[in-house]
Amino acid sequence: MKERGPWPPDGPATRQPNKMKPSVPEHIASLVPYPPGKPIEELEREYGITDSIKLASNENPLGPSPKAMQAVTGALSRLHRYPDGSGYYLRKRLSEKYALPFDGIVLGNGSNEIIELAIRAFLVPDDEVIMPAPSFLVYKLAVQTMGGKAIHIPLKRFAIDLDKTAGAVTPRTKMIFVNNPNNPTGTLISKRDFDVFLDRIPPEIVVVLDEAYIEFARDPDTPNGFDYIDRQGPFVMVLRTFSKAYGLAGLRIGFGAMNPCLADYLHRVRQPFNTGTLAQIAALAALDDEDFLHRTQKVIWDGLQYLYREVERLRLNYLPSEANFFLIEVPGPAKWFYEAMLRQGVIVRGMSSYGMDNHIRINAGLPEENERFIRTLSDTLVQFRASL
Repeated sequence: MKERGPWPPDGPATRQPNKMKPSVPEHIASLVPYPPGKPIEELEREYGITDSIKLASNENPLGPSPKAMQAVTGALSRLHRYPDGSGYYLRKRLSEKYALPFDGIVLGNGSNEIIELAIRAFLVPDDEVIMPAPSFLVYKLAVQTMGGKAIHIPLKRFAIDLDKTAGAVTPRTKMIFVNNPNNPTGTLISKRDFDVFLDRIPPEIVVVLDEAYIEFARDPDTPNGFDYIDRQGPFVMVLRTFSKAYGLAGLRIGFGAMNPCLADYLHRVRQPFNTGTLAQIAALAALDDEDFLHRTQKVIWDGLQYLYREVERLRLNYLPSEANFFLIEVPGPAKWFYEAMLRQGVIVRGMSSYGMDNHIRINAGLPEENERFIRTLSDTLVQFRASL
């Protein structure tokens, strides 16, 4: 038998990279990826800093729910088994807790996966999807991925303009996104305004009500999306997440609640094991950790009041918020302030990617983090004014 030579014939050293470009649709080639924040460890290495604090990603400053951590620890020995593809126990508990139809609950790898599933299920190329601007950047990216057309409705005094949103509906409209409270502004729509808005929307359109920050809203006139699932009129799909109030951002778990007929189509396009075992178990335990939820709310609400007061003292404008974050208007480019504060170990979010070149966004942190942020912001303002 003839001995085989090396493969490839000329040896691996002669391989050349493929310089050809793949054939990609224009709506994919023109996508601008979502700009995620760098890990704290990488920022500290890059900037030569230590002991930094991160107030840029709207995370829970208390960490994860203790009950969730305990449940995760107890489940580690089962990681050789596939997850429950139906998410039965978590969906059952959600159904009981919020009086939702079991068959109308869809679990997701974060609530943002529900956004993608809905768009994959209901959109074809050139369909229109209406959304506020600025708002959560994933809406536009997900629509563009399917070749759809994103219709942006500018905010009115930093709040979602429901009147213009309803007026933008055309025969090509398939879906409308409403983010309440809105990210990045933290503003709310009222129940009355939402009711009037829905009365103007054709019944075949899906209204996606994104309530990622709803646990922090205190205005009594805030609509509860779960009240609209069986409402006559347009379909209302409600998104919730465990990332913020329950501190499970690293496990990526959220859910959508909707009419079961909508959920049926989302289940057809989702992957069979789209949420992991630990994520499901942690979320199930966190749902019953009311003490942790209340402590989280108090830390956020107390922190926001302190931060508002101190920002006023620094003579800066800010936007009061119904979420766990808020916007601050700075007297120069947001990127300059972001980098200047980063060099001092305080990580904030510059809002240039949202079209707000003179705003930064921070989430409320622990008391000591909030105090450090204010000291750093004060020092940075002195630096900026000295540079003029």
